[in-house]
Amino acid sequence: MLKQKILLLEDDLLFAESLCEYLQNCDFIVDLASNIQEALEMSYKSNYDLYILDINLPDGSGLELLKSLRESDNKTPAIFLTSYRDKDTLCKGYISGCDDFLNKPIDLDELYYKIVAIFKRSGTLNKKIKLCENFEYDLLKKALFCDNELVVLPQKTALLLDLFVKNSGELVRKEDIVSYLWSPQESYSEGSIRVYINQLKKLLGENIIKNHKGLGYTFEN
Repeated sequence: MLKQKILLLEDDLLFAESLCEYLQNCDFIVDLASNIQEALEMSYKSNYDLYILDINLPDGSGLELLKSLRESDNKTPAIFLTSYRDKDTLCKGYISGCDDFLNKPIDLDELYYKIVAIFKRSGTLNKKIKLCENFEYDLLKKALFCDNELVVLPQKTALLLDLFVKNSGELVRKEDIVSYLWSPQESYSEGSIRVYINQLKKLLGENIIKNHKGLGYTFEN
């Protein structure tokens, strides 16, 4: 299955690199541009499934860039990342042809779900990610498949797998696991977390989850 290709326009290098890494871990292909001219040239050379654009750039405005692309009949969906919160900027963004906004500092999970929603509407979503050997994970259905057959997991184990897949290669802390698997009203135990992790290891392989003592876990697919 082909991966979706994203053009990211962002001049803050550290933020851009961390964002690229996150999106690549979500199984997207990401090209990074640091200025409008670079982004414009890349948009002419490649076909993208999504633009993620900053508004304030050293050589101009992302709003004007998208407006120009739309005038040239480029219909690629676009999300603006911005520190602006005023209605006037939002209106200009939608008029220029964007599909959505996300305010800085951004929530990566929120960005991910916005991207999934756009790809789902456009019919370009690569729903399945290969984990290992015969296993694939369906991002939309939040379901694990082995040789295209559904693998039924206990609820908490399924939630833990979903968290790991979306943060593949990244450190997942115990606090992240607790907040994702349990509501504030529910109680949890350290032992139950180990049980769910061992269930995933038994199914997908011992080496797929690394324990970083005192820090958390990484999922290496």
